[in-house]
Amino acid sequence: MAKRRPVIAGNWKMFKTVSEAENYAVSFLEEVKDVTELDIILCAPFTALYPLKNELEESVVHLGAQNMSWADQGAYTGEISAQMLLDVACTYVILGHSERRELFGETDQEIAKKVKKALAAGLTPILCVGENLNVREEGKAAERVQGQVTLALSSLSTEELSRMVIAYEPIWAIGTGKTASSKDAQEMCAAIRNTLTDLMGLNAEKVPILYGGSVKAENIAELLNEPDVDGALVGGASLDPLSFAKLVHNAAAVVARVVGI
Repeated sequence: MAKRRPVIAGNWKMFKTVSEAENYAVSFLEEVKDVTELDIILCAPFTALYPLKNELEESVVHLGAQNMSWADQGAYTGEISAQMLLDVACTYVILGHSERRELFGETDQEIAKKVKKALAAGLTPILCVGENLNVREEGKAAERVQGQVTLALSSLSTEELSRMVIAYEPIWAIGTGKTASSKDAQEMCAAIRNTLTDLMGLNAEKVPILYGGSVKAENIAELLNEPDVDGALVGGASLDPLSFAKLVHNAAAVVARVVGI
């Protein structure tokens, strides 16, 4: 973890109106305004991004979107482009989340196009990869996840790869209350790093790899103590500003201890 700056990203999914987002930002910023040990990201619904821009600009919290199109503009009803995200001060975008793959049929090929477009626009993609319970029980979890990473990133240059964030999310642990053990998380994050090493050599050590799946304030420290787990993509536990702030502070405490702050 000392080689990479840790990242804690909250994914609100389809929650929060504009007023709810604004109220959240006020409360959350007050709690985390002095946290400098890691990068904090809020990934909000499209409708809340502009209001959050006004609340978060020049703060320690970065703004991210939950999806984007591979197209720049055009007759793509319902889609949002990278330029639109930049216009509301987004610096991150989640791509390939399991819900996009499982519920909306997004393919590895589409996700690869989105990753390429995000990087070209100057956004930092948070690429989500993960396996369902059947794949895990068949003993093919690492194979599935490494395949997703390869398909999404194999066309990128080393420089582009160095601007990625990867999030491992076991589908069976998202919103279920089940959590992969820290050992499970480390095993899969290490497998992802091995794939990155194949793609970009020693530069793979610079890419943050997050764990996502029922992460809470109570288990973040154990996860961050693993050598290849560099942070978390947090769903339900990011919806309450005070609970998420506690998670951030628990993570920051681990980072401070590791680097001797």
